[in-house]
Amino acid sequence: MIARTGMVVVGLCVVLLTECSSSREQGSGAAVFRYNESKGITSLDPAYARNQTIIWPVSQIFNGLVQLDDSLQLRPCIAKRWSLSSDALEYTFRLRTDVLFHPSPYLDEADRLVDAHDFVYSFERIADPSVASPGSWIFEYTDPDSAFVAINDSTLCIRLSRPFPPFLPVLAMPYCSVVPEAVVEHPDAGFASHPVGTGPFVFKLWSADEKLVMLKNSAYFEMDEAGERLPYLDAVAITFIKDKQSEFLEFLKGNLDFLSGVHTAYKDELLTRSGTLNPDYRDRFLLLTQPYLNTEYLGILMEPAEGEDDLLLDKRIRQAINYGFDREKMMKYLRNNLGYPATAGMIPPGLPGNLAYGEGYGYRPDLARKLLHDAGYGIGNPLIISLTTTSDYLDLCEFIQFELGRIGIGIEINVSTGGAFRNQVANGNLPFFRGSWIADYADAENYLALFYSGNHAPDGPNYTRFSSAAFDRLYEQATLESDPVLRAELYRQMDRIVIDAAPVVPLYYDKVVRFVPHGIAGFHPNPMNNLILKTVKKVGSTPLL
Repeated sequence: MIARTGMVVVGLCVVLLTECSSSREQGSGAAVFRYNESKGITSLDPAYARNQTIIWPVSQIFNGLVQLDDSLQLRPCIAKRWSLSSDALEYTFRLRTDVLFHPSPYLDEADRLVDAHDFVYSFERIADPSVASPGSWIFEYTDPDSAFVAINDSTLCIRLSRPFPPFLPVLAMPYCSVVPEAVVEHPDAGFASHPVGTGPFVFKLWSADEKLVMLKNSAYFEMDEAGERLPYLDAVAITFIKDKQSEFLEFLKGNLDFLSGVHTAYKDELLTRSGTLNPDYRDRFLLLTQPYLNTEYLGILMEPAEGEDDLLLDKRIRQAINYGFDREKMMKYLRNNLGYPATAGMIPPGLPGNLAYGEGYGYRPDLARKLLHDAGYGIGNPLIISLTTTSDYLDLCEFIQFELGRIGIGIEINVSTGGAFRNQVANGNLPFFRGSWIADYADAENYLALFYSGNHAPDGPNYTRFSSAAFDRLYEQATLESDPVLRAELYRQMDRIVIDAAPVVPLYYDKVVRFVPHGIAGFHPNPMNNLILKTVKKVGSTPLL
């Protein structure tokens, strides 16, 4: 078995290097962009692109109707233009007629040209309960009788049952990628592990826990401003090193082309306390940062959990937790100031509707002690609360544990694994848990959906089971409001309700942080931390395997 595997890898190496021969003939070698995914990848089917580990590779292989640029402005993709009916219920898309699916033995050459019928299939598949896509919710506003209609090969109509202003940004999500029916439905194609899309890179190889390789799509339809066909890179190679310290060492050795985020394994080596790049590395690397549509928080279950006490159902205790620790100190010492203390609401800066700094919770230990005293607790009569987190955020939770201990709140920290942790949160088994909310689409409604009573988990994202009739009325009003200024004011009113009720403890608004070596160009961070590689250029050559 070992010998046979070695022969396969050697054979693939020959094939891959042959497919990049055009670059070698010019003397430049293969321009391969390499990154590591420590958490692994479970699927390459866009129907299951729920988290960043899947979204990043899927975004290289697939396209949708529309896309977001680095400033979160909506841009054409396979749809070259669109219009909206006067009642805001019908979207009509005019499609490009030069977009091809990647080659596949399960796809006839005549079926490679993408048309409106392919989008009808792709969208109906996402909405199909039997597919169990975590993205099925995105079409909850569509007309149940005639949601998706191919008027002709190049005209697609999507009909809503009621207006939903963020619908176009929703269509930029990877869930809405076009997929070929013949490949998806073929019993031997294995679409989730051998995907076929329309994107700038074509799937080539996926060896579990070792490497994923995608090659340049020489027939890709997008051009740069000078008329040169994208992408510039010859290939993308992803490794699956689980240990973050090992990943960092590979980056230092030049075997990876970027590191993402601030991790304890390397943050104090690469960063100064103020969040700038360590001068020792400035001749080798660049630090790229950008405000990130990600709010880190602690969530509080707003209904009794089985077998747990109900201490946190007391609003005074929830507010005391919010006032009882110093977010600015936390960011300075634990995140090297790469992020912003969450002293507003849940909506992060950069989205219309976010609250002003100071409207939320600052560090007010005296007020926290008073609230605890009013609830019957304090230093002489401390309360004990369990907080569950994953190992990546243990340092934050330990900081909060220490700070709250000084005002009379004892925190017991439980560390859970990713999959088990997510299931516990979704099923309402954890009264106090650490959470993150990364925007699925560029509208503040995405954050407020966390608190709408109609979205209670596990079927929706309301993991705290928060319920408020006043909030629900505003939320429903906002979904019908087409004026962005009026809608933003409704968002602010909702966020104030959440902050007052305190079903969450906002920690910080994140930053996109990327470390890249010199020689990488066109690699721009963006507020949703999308990985856009079609515009990246790399100086020098790299072996694929």
